[in-house]
Amino acid sequence: MKIAVTAKGGTAESQVDPRFGRAAKFVLVDTETREVSAVDNDQGVNASQGAGVQAADTVSRMGAELVITGHCGPKAFRALEAAGIQVVVGAAGTVTEAIDRYTAGELQPANAADTEGHWA
Repeated sequence: MKIAVTAKGGTAESQVDPRFGRAAKFVLVDTETREVSAVDNDQGVNASQGAGVQAADTVSRMGAELVITGHCGPKAFRALEAAGIQVVVGAAGTVTEAIDRYTAGELQPANAADTEGHWA
């Protein structure tokens, strides 16, 4: 499975960025091969509006099947859902720790956004 995690840096040891749409980077981890890659989210960070939807497009193009983040707003959640990407919120710690918590069943996919739009 390919999991995209919002991150403050570009490695598996980077801290989880609590924001989805304005996360600094997306770290993609293939849980089968353990291959790690990262993509900058400059477009979302600098967007005056629509950061979450743009970020959803980015992780979709990365091939993510699941997103792990701290928080996700309603427009981003709907865009991810429409792309067939599950969303897990409430993550903290490093990218590796967040994936380990998900794998252990401590973090579950969300049924809805957990914050209003334009959360900073």
